[in-house]
Amino acid sequence: MTAKNSARKFLIDSNTVNWQIAPMPRSTTSHSGLKLSPQPSSFASLQDLAEAVNDWCAERGFVPVSGQAAANLAERSLRYYRTLGLLDGPSTGEGSSYGERHFLQLAAIRALQSRGMPLRRIQELLYGRDNANLRELLTRAKREQQPVASMPPFSAETWNVTPLEGSFALIGRDGARPTAAQVTAINRILQKKTTVTR
Repeated sequence: MTAKNSARKFLIDSNTVNWQIAPMPRSTTSHSGLKLSPQPSSFASLQDLAEAVNDWCAERGFVPVSGQAAANLAERSLRYYRTLGLLDGPSTGEGSSYGERHFLQLAAIRALQSRGMPLRRIQELLYGRDNANLRELLTRAKREQQPVASMPPFSAETWNVTPLEGSFALIGRDGARPTAAQVTAINRILQKKTTVTR
């Protein structure tokens, strides 16, 4: 066989080729030292992915603050994140599946939400990040994580409203009310302010 004959050309179209690649063994620690396993290399459904991220975040204390998001991810939340471009679509092939990238994207979203960041800002921060950047972001978020402040226990408070002139009211806590002389003085001040500004 001559050198001229050894070079062959193949015509391949995407409808006839089925490429199988075995996954490489994964370490339980990423390059940055953040432990990401145990987790499967792929998740069969959004619900499986959501549960894995919920468990991972619970172990690390990543909880959204200020009521901006539910305590746990659900399939509906993941679909919403897809519409915002925060979560990539499923990998295609034999059935749809979600993998490490999807896990990293959701873990990063939850880590940033645990710092009180709104989704608009999270979109800006995560846009175009590769897996290595997402791992680094998660490592930094864990290192800088503040303990979650718990809400003080509920106490029954009484609030009193004292009407004033015009569209004003005075609010007092625990039964505190102004005296009649104080209300009269405040009303005089409000009348002077209203006369000057008209």
